Amino acid sequence: MAKWQAQKTLLIVGEGYNEQAFLKHLRPILAPRGCGLTVTVKNAGGKTAKHIIEWTIRQIANIEYDNVAVMLDTDTDWNEAVAKLAKDKKITVLTSEPCFEALLLRVIGKPSNGDAASLKKVFAKYVNNDAMRSENYSEHFDKEKLIVARSKEPSIDSLLKLFGL
Repeated sequence: MAKWQAQKTLLIVGEGYNEQAFLKHLRPILAPRGCGLTVTVKNAGGKTAKHIIEWTIRQIANIEYDNVAVMLDTDTDWNEAVAKLAKDKKITVLTSEPCFEALLLRVIGKPSNGDAASLKKVFAKYVNNDAMRSENYSEHFDKEKLIVARSKEPSIDSLLKLFGL
């Protein structure tokens, strides 16, 4: 007879579909079945940092998680007031500066200079021109690359810590 053990729970909210796809790609790699961690990935539907934090607060109003995190860009209304709101609700914020695509380009050792629109175009070739499909992250974003990148990218380090690594 299998011994029952409580599962830790983690909610990670992505700013949009690209973040959600990336996080869904990571879930089976960093938290495989039976590891003691249940990870829920949701999508806040974009907009501003404040909207994403407020959306996440509504998600945790009725369901309790051991840890809650959001992955968001710092290019729209990220400020001390929004950071305080997240901190008061015990939400870990994984910032992407200036955007998600720049963060992941740095993870794979590529230049991340330019505006968000140009970075999205450069990034697209590393995810088969469709960043909204989680399977497209497998070639360039494996566990080993993330572990190497954690020393240079605080958000990746925080993300790995949430998964217990």
